[in-house]
Amino acid sequence: MNREIKRVSTIVLVMFLALLVSTSILQVFQADALGADARNTRALNDSYSAQRGAILVAGQPIAQSVPSKDVYKWQRVYSNGPLYSAVTGFFPINGEPTGLEGALNAKLSGSSNSQFFDRINAILTGKSPQGATVQTTIDPVAQQAAWNALGDNQGAVVLLQPKTGKILAMVSKPSYDPNTLASHDGKAVDTTYNQLLTAPGDPLINRTIGGNLNPPGSTFKPVMSSAAFGTGQYTKDSQLPNVASLPLPGSGTVVKNDSLTTCGPGATVSIATAQILSCNIPFAELGMQLKPEVIKDQAEKFGFNTSFDIPIPVEKSIYPLYTDPAQRALGSFGQMSDRATPMQMAMVSAAIANGGTLMTPNLVDTIRSADMQTQESFQPKEFSHPLTQQNADVIKQMMVDGVDHGVASNARIDGVQVGGKTGTAQNGENDPYTLWFTGFAPANDPEFAVAVVVENGGGQGQNGTGNSIAAPIARKVLEAVLNK
Repeated sequence: MNREIKRVSTIVLVMFLALLVSTSILQVFQADALGADARNTRALNDSYSAQRGAILVAGQPIAQSVPSKDVYKWQRVYSNGPLYSAVTGFFPINGEPTGLEGALNAKLSGSSNSQFFDRINAILTGKSPQGATVQTTIDPVAQQAAWNALGDNQGAVVLLQPKTGKILAMVSKPSYDPNTLASHDGKAVDTTYNQLLTAPGDPLINRTIGGNLNPPGSTFKPVMSSAAFGTGQYTKDSQLPNVASLPLPGSGTVVKNDSLTTCGPGATVSIATAQILSCNIPFAELGMQLKPEVIKDQAEKFGFNTSFDIPIPVEKSIYPLYTDPAQRALGSFGQMSDRATPMQMAMVSAAIANGGTLMTPNLVDTIRSADMQTQESFQPKEFSHPLTQQNADVIKQMMVDGVDHGVASNARIDGVQVGGKTGTAQNGENDPYTLWFTGFAPANDPEFAVAVVVENGGGQGQNGTGNSIAAPIARKVLEAVLNK
């Protein structure tokens, strides 16, 4: 009899343990995945039972939830949606949220672990549950100026505060209206989403931080200058051979300057003059002189080959280890397999403007609970220290000279000294160029660092340049914030 009881007890214990394990797996390890599963309609409906927190710019909501008369209770609404789509993303009823909506979903929905006691308090007091409010670092003047300046071009603009890393503007075009993707009409949303997937210019791509990345072209030259100066073997006055064409070793490729001539007069040219006039040949020669690891390490100090969050995930920009001299020569002026986001190139200028210290880019100023208590507040953090104060000051002056009397002249602003570097990157023998500008202002005490990318040659194929198209866009953005 005792033996039978033991057997039954053992079976009951095993069943109990199996139930405990399976429940723990579901509630602890698989809870997030099950809750995010689009087929989980109960979780979907629950996510709309609480009023989702607002996303703010200068205290004004650019995304908020308003009462709805359908089963979802709350409707997500975006003020001036296309203008801020690169910031907010969208919150769909069926699918993954994007932008800040996705990166801070738990906070905005009120379901994060840090909001546990807020949820308990809401139950005890009978208050309606409500998510946290997110105040962004975006400056509405800068954002509107970037939107207007970019016009009908396909591209992006990023504006940073060099001393803190705060992101003041993020504009990507072509854009879309997040309201059409947050509708409670699932069929209409699916139709709109599929149309956007196939629309010209891929409007769903946030070009400020990702997508099909572009070669940075000559905006990479300040990175090369800093790599050379960092070795202690080169200065701005170091001389490089000054020829009109450069056949690359072991390759049929011949490098030429944009002018199709030498980089000014003389048999040699300084690194400073080569950057100011944006000559490709001297930088190709410099790249072949430097060790591949030296260039790659320097690029990585600026953020290349690293993915990070702002808190939206930023796609890593690419600078490979070029062991082949010919490939390294091309990569030394932003070609070959070099790829960069505007965020990355704004970081390069920000580090140089900030005396060699690169601050971590950040899009969120504060996160506040429903009763307006601060849960999190922005604290500037150092990302890296890519170059010394001395080398930063030298390259900073080279970028100022590039605007004052070099090939970045269209970034000039009356009464304000601007530093900058243009880029006109090739994409293929017959493909339109990618046009760039990155820089900072005012040069004596930089408050802003900017990067502009214009794809498809700005509609001019291979006739447009970074100075003719990208630099004026940057100038308009800088003028707007400097004149506030």
